[in-house]
Amino acid sequence: MEDIKKIVEECDLKHIAIIMDGNRRWAKERNLPSAFGHKKGVDALKAAMRACDDFGVKYLTVYAFSTENWNRKPEEVNFLMDLLAQTLKNELKEMNENNVVISFIGDTTKLSPKLQEILQNSVDTTKNNTGVNLQIAFNYGSRDEIVHAVREIIESGEKEITEETISKHLYTRNIPDPDLLVRTGGEMRVSNYLLWQIAYSEIIVMDKFWPEFDKDALAECILEYNKRNRRFGK
Repeated sequence: MEDIKKIVEECDLKHIAIIMDGNRRWAKERNLPSAFGHKKGVDALKAAMRACDDFGVKYLTVYAFSTENWNRKPEEVNFLMDLLAQTLKNELKEMNENNVVISFIGDTTKLSPKLQEILQNSVDTTKNNTGVNLQIAFNYGSRDEIVHAVREIIESGEKEITEETISKHLYTRNIPDPDLLVRTGGEMRVSNYLLWQIAYSEIIVMDKFWPEFDKDALAECILEYNKRNRRFGK
C-alpha cells in the first residue's frame, strides 16, 4: 500500500469525510437485528482509522448520528447512545496509544450528562496527540450547525459577514474542509452533512454497505479521487 501513501502526498489529500450508511441494510440481508450491523460498523470505522494512518490522511470525519436520527425507534436510539459510550470506553486506550486525536461535532448538549462526560474525557485524553484526527459527527445536522454559527455571529457583534466569518463559527472551524466525501450504501444524497464544508469536495458513492468497508475500500476511493480534476470553478 506504499503507492497509496505516495498518492495521498502528491495530491495533497488531507481530509476524508464519510457517511457511514448501510448498517441496518447489511444486517437485514443476513436476517440479523440492526444492532449487529451497528456493531460491525464499529469494526469498519476502526479499519478506516488505521487505513488513514497508514496512508497518511490527517483528518477523518464520520457521520455517526444525525439530528434526524432521533426519529428512529427509541430502542435503536438508546442502543446507538450506549454503543458510542461503550466503544469509547473500550477503544480509548488503544486509540490514545495509536496517537489518534478525537473530537466531536454536533449539539452534544442534547446528550445525557453521562455520555457528555464520556465524550469530553476522550477529547481531553487525546487532545495532545499528533496522529489521525478522528472527528465524530454526533447529533449533527449541517443546517443546525449553520443556524448555530449565525447565532454565534450575532451574539459576537461582528458587523462584516464573509465566508471566513461563517467558517470560523462552524463546529469544524479548526480543520480544513474535506477534500473527499465518501458515502457507502449506494444512496445518492448528502443527508444534511457538512453542506457548507463540502462545497468543492469530490464525492464518491459506493454500493457496499458500511460494515463491508475496509482498507482496500479506502484505497479504492483514494485511487478514484486521484483521477479527478479539481478545478474549483476555474
